[in-house]
Amino acid sequence: MTTDATDTAVTDEAVRSLHATTDPRLRELLTGLIRHLHAFARETRLTQQEWERAIGFLTATGQTCTDTRQEFILLSDVLGLSMLVETINGDRAAGATESTVLGPFHMTESPARELGADIDLVGGGEPCVVSGRVLSRDGTPLPGAVVDVWQADGNGFYDVQRPDVQPPGNGRGLFTADEEGRFWFRTCVPSPYPIPTDGPVGDLLRATARHPYRPAHIHFIASAEDHAPVTTHIFVAGSDYLDSDAVFAVKPSLVQEFTRTDDSSLAREFGVPNPFRHARFDLVLEHS
Repeated sequence: MTTDATDTAVTDEAVRSLHATTDPRLRELLTGLIRHLHAFARETRLTQQEWERAIGFLTATGQTCTDTRQEFILLSDVLGLSMLVETINGDRAAGATESTVLGPFHMTESPARELGADIDLVGGGEPCVVSGRVLSRDGTPLPGAVVDVWQADGNGFYDVQRPDVQPPGNGRGLFTADEEGRFWFRTCVPSPYPIPTDGPVGDLLRATARHPYRPAHIHFIASAEDHAPVTTHIFVAGSDYLDSDAVFAVKPSLVQEFTRTDDSSLAREFGVPNPFRHARFDLVLEHS
């Protein structure tokens, strides 16, 4: 396809307009953005009506955002951009826990809880214990490490989605690892669920015949002194949608067994009914 010289002239002029930008990284980012956006418009022969519709879509996306909902993060997620940025910046050393996307629901602080506390305040799901250790990459335990946890309830909704049904902080907890780097808490086994589809992102998924579902998972952010924090998930082995996550966030190393455990003494120790599901895994951090 030939390109009209006036097309490239507009691009060059827009780039030249950045010449006085004193921040070199900002100038680099905006230059790349202008060149790629202009190339997209030329390649697709973008019409005025299509561009106006795109502006309307982005406007509606912004208007959908609230203190507890981030539609732009959701849009970034379903376009694969969140996972791409995470992959570019998430090159972790061998043995360290792999990172994945933050997701749109880390919009409220997790309440501090004692080790062993139950983060499932509404019930209705299969009882589960999650336990593990926070370790440095050489296997050294990290006492006092902080583990931030959040997940949907047994029906696939986060507390901020159904404040009339779930109390604030349901499915969330901020735990401090013990002197051996151990953490554990009670919850329900997460289930697959659809991302919110009542806004512009849902319209986009329907227009492109895509499903909105995520495989069952629990979110984590683990941090410790002198170590780089990691934002990650654990996914329930055998869950539906592991091979078609709507936000492209599944990594094989993050798929974990939630093992059915029939051990009455262990159930009493954890304070759960027997039998129960038990997920065991370690969060391994790199030195910063």
